[in-house]
Amino acid sequence: MAMPLRQSIRVGTYLFEQKMIRRREKFPLIVELEPLFACNLKCEGCGKIQHPAGVLKQRMPVAQAVGAVLESGAPMVSIAGGEPLMHPQIDEIVRQLVAKRKYVFLCTNAMLLRKKMENFTPSPYFAFAVHIDGMRERHDESVAKEGVFDEAVAAIKEAKRRGFRVTTNSTFFNTDTPQTIIEVLNFLNDDLQVDEMMLSPAYAYEKAPDQEHFLGVEQTRELFKKAFAGGNRRRWRLNHSPLFLDFLEGKADFPCTAWAIPNYSLFGWQRPCYLMSDGYVPTYRELIEETDWDKYGRGKDPRCANCMAHCGYEPTAVLATMGSLKESLRAARETVAGNRG
Repeated sequence: MAMPLRQSIRVGTYLFEQKMIRRREKFPLIVELEPLFACNLKCEGCGKIQHPAGVLKQRMPVAQAVGAVLESGAPMVSIAGGEPLMHPQIDEIVRQLVAKRKYVFLCTNAMLLRKKMENFTPSPYFAFAVHIDGMRERHDESVAKEGVFDEAVAAIKEAKRRGFRVTTNSTFFNTDTPQTIIEVLNFLNDDLQVDEMMLSPAYAYEKAPDQEHFLGVEQTRELFKKAFAGGNRRRWRLNHSPLFLDFLEGKADFPCTAWAIPNYSLFGWQRPCYLMSDGYVPTYRELIEETDWDKYGRGKDPRCANCMAHCGYEPTAVLATMGSLKESLRAARETVAGNRG
């Protein structure tokens, strides 16, 4: 796991406080913040731009965005959308969250990144998280536009040159093979030398235009087992706990803890996660206390049958790590090794 040591200590301290001192059963690890739904691309695996035109024109006020994160108390924030760089005050949202010492990941397709980069300041609390789904042809096909891969690569290089932390997020579909995964992660890890990489098996998001290429559980396990072989998993700077990577390979299984990565958007706090919409509530407390969390997850809700997304299972893996001395030491070793690399 390539998380910076300072961030690892901060998050570990937070988890210990919530679990062992405050004795809380449910608490957030990272908030998925969506200050808009509008986007400048029409990716086949995303349904955000299916919202009505009136909704796509809306932009969340800065105070509302920052207030939601502070209300939750989470130490980390992933700002998504839509395309966050289309928000006219996104730099101010980031600035205020960083000032509160929140670790902020701004998710972007990078089409506007070089133009908007000057509005941001490098910080150990801030990173651009660029979406890269494959090498040039594969990535451009997934976002339905030529030239996006080349622009994203150029933006990553420029951001690194200016001293920003840059992470990537890659979603893999049933059209992927172990080799296509290896090729893009080798490129990101070795050629571009991004700071961290996150990966996710595609989940059948109900509003996505393309419903044919999402992965099933067994497909996911087989795909990542082969991609991780030969020492790749240890060599790549993956922004995941070792137990979550075990989960992707089928070496471990966990229940869903979607409450640990709650989603806040223009509609409010979304039940139960950003991939499923069973209604919204105005406060984080209502989300936690009034949602029947026990009815979600594989084997409980048919919509969850093929889900192995990080928003549901990474937090479970993190909490399982914390509850095991052996796994805690394993994660610590990988964190130190990743920071040395």
